[in-house]
Amino acid sequence: MFFGDWIYAPEAERAIAAVRDPSNFHWSILTLFALVLTTYCNEIKKKNFKAVACAAMLYSIHWLYEIANAVICHFSGYALWTVSPESTSFILLVGVSAELSLMFSVAGFTCNLLPEDKNAKILGMNSRWFMGIAFAAFCSVFEIFLAWTPAFIWVYPWWGALPVFITTYIPFFVGAYLVYDLPQKKQIKAVGSLMVINILLLAILIPLGII
Repeated sequence: MFFGDWIYAPEAERAIAAVRDPSNFHWSILTLFALVLTTYCNEIKKKNFKAVACAAMLYSIHWLYEIANAVICHFSGYALWTVSPESTSFILLVGVSAELSLMFSVAGFTCNLLPEDKNAKILGMNSRWFMGIAFAAFCSVFEIFLAWTPAFIWVYPWWGALPVFITTYIPFFVGAYLVYDLPQKKQIKAVGSLMVINILLLAILIPLGII
């Protein structure tokens, strides 16, 4: 393969082989899941449905990207990003561990920092776009650290913080924050539609052995 001699290829191949292998399972996943569930319950109890919709939207976008990354892995040999099997209790898809996915399930609650006025501006930019870009930049820079550790792998030499920032994290946060201001029926339609697409893709591609 074209990138078969790339320095991180062996680690990436181990990750591919470890997808949905329960050998490393650890009880900490249940604790993290309980904390995520508690977060959603607290927001629902407060009737903060806008924030719940925002968090669900970011999580749904995250899953669409992870599915796409796994498909890229199947057809090209390597994913754009890969998690190390030694760093996680369970790999869901080649680029996402259970712990990482649980983190993204609550990342959208950063919308609680948004101004109530959807037209409010920060440094001359719409607050939704400014905050979305700011959090995207933070996550992209932090991912540099992750890629420096053995836990997270950028296999391709051209894939790094800047492509991640532009193609991944900006859509994550800006997309979720724009849903935050929609009427509730449109929120349900947007989030529900993307969830259905993800479920269908998983139901089709996993049995076919593609992801």
